[in-house]
This record gives sequence, C-alpha cells and structure tokens, in this order.
Amino acid sequence: MQIHVNSNHIEGSARLQAWIEASVGERLERFDDLLTRVEVHVSDENGAKAGDDDKRCQIEARPKGHQPLSVTHKAASLDQAVDGAAEKMRHALEHLMGKLDAKVLSAGELNDPLLEESPEQVKDALLQEEFLARQEALGKE
Repeated sequence: MQIHVNSNHIEGSARLQAWIEASVGERLERFDDLLTRVEVHVSDENGAKAGDDDKRCQIEARPKGHQPLSVTHKAASLDQAVDGAAEKMRHALEHLMGKLDAKVLSAGELNDPLLEESPEQVKDALLQEEFLARQEALGKE
C-alpha cells in the first residue's frame, strides 16, 4: 500500500509527511492486501486566521477492483483531523470488507467458509431444505 501526502496552506515538511504516513499506515495496516494506494490531503481552511475546526484531512483509499472511498474530518488541530479521518476510513473499509465477505458469487452461491470444509454436506442440506419446502407448498395447495 502506497501512502501519498499532499498539503495545502500547511507547511509540508518531511517530518510531517512521515508522521502522517505512519499514523494512517498504522490505522489501515490490516487492509494492506486490499488497498493499492492511499491519498491523504491535509489543509488549513482559514489559512493564517485561527478558528475552530479549521484543520481538514481528507483520505482517499483505492481498493483493488473497486471504486475509491473518500472520507473527510475537520478538527481544531492537525493531529485530531488526521486521526479522525483515519478512523473514519478504517470504518469505511471494514464496511466494504463485510460486504465482500457476504457477496454472492457468480455461480449464485454464497461465499461460505463451511462450503470450503464440507461442500457436499452443505449442498445436500440445501437440497433437502428445498425439497421439504416444495413438499410443504404442494401439501398446502
């Protein structure tokens, strides 16, 4: 997973870039195999003026074979903005992973771990349930 850091109205030092890469990388480490690239954009919305929630961090993650995900977090400090955006991205990726785990395969079967262990038993049980359901429907008519 590559992490690119872009800054706008914030002095982008090598130390800042290394800290953001480490912080975001640590939070998203478990999704390393899923992600190709992560773009982090940090900015100061008010420039030199002070204000509440004027630091903004946007993270765009690019999962393999899927549309990019983007989250944004605003906070009073850059630390809070980066941490908040990284946490939001972690939740978004967990949600995507949950969807992928339950995704229906092209053959019309669910991606079920039990199916890998004993496929014949699972298929027989499904056929038996289908047969019993049909018998019950015929008996009711």
